[in-house]
Amino acid sequence: LSACGDREAERQAAAAAQAAVIEQEADALAKKYDSAVASSDWDMARIHGVALVSQYPQSSAAARIEPALEAVKAKAVSAREQRRMEALWDYAQVAAKGGTQRSASILSQAPVDVDGSGAKPVQLVFRDHPEWKRSSYLVLQASDFAKACYKSCSVTVVADGAPPRRMAAHRPDTDEATAMFIDDNKALWRLLRKTKVVSIEFPVKAGGTRTAVFETGGLDGSQMPGWD
Repeated sequence: LSACGDREAERQAAAAAQAAVIEQEADALAKKYDSAVASSDWDMARIHGVALVSQYPQSSAAARIEPALEAVKAKAVSAREQRRMEALWDYAQVAAKGGTQRSASILSQAPVDVDGSGAKPVQLVFRDHPEWKRSSYLVLQASDFAKACYKSCSVTVVADGAPPRRMAAHRPDTDEATAMFIDDNKALWRLLRKTKVVSIEFPVKAGGTRTAVFETGGLDGSQMPGWD
């Protein structure tokens, strides 16, 4: 009987030791999780949190973080989406007469066929030039904008599904580039800084209008000082 009692005590001691190891390992993961949450590194927080609740589901650390884990997963997805949208923008700084020209540009979500020759990307550009000042414009890779736009025309802008908004535009009378300026660059910039998806409908030389859609939610205002 004494031997049986000793074995039971040994078993309980071993189980307690194993439980202590599990709690220790779980706590180590929880510290990594807490640190990632504190620094808003949602991807790492998700990784550590999922590992914690799957590897040590009975631990007190798992019980503590599990109620918030779904929210952390959602934030990780949102952060990845934000990084994807940020990567859609291209920023440039080049020397120009009087200083530095800065630009922020993005290609349309899908190519657009403006003249029947096949779909090609449409580019939207914000430019800050020391001599020509600030401007916003669309650039086509083929054909041209409607002839009427050499004087003045308008584009229709829809931001995140809101009601359509007409904005004055014009096509400079030059052959240097197939570009059409959207005259109120300030309003367009402000609009893009608070929306995720913007569509711009514009008249083309081939007749009628075409629409380019841009995923604009990743626009970084710090790249264009003074615009915000």
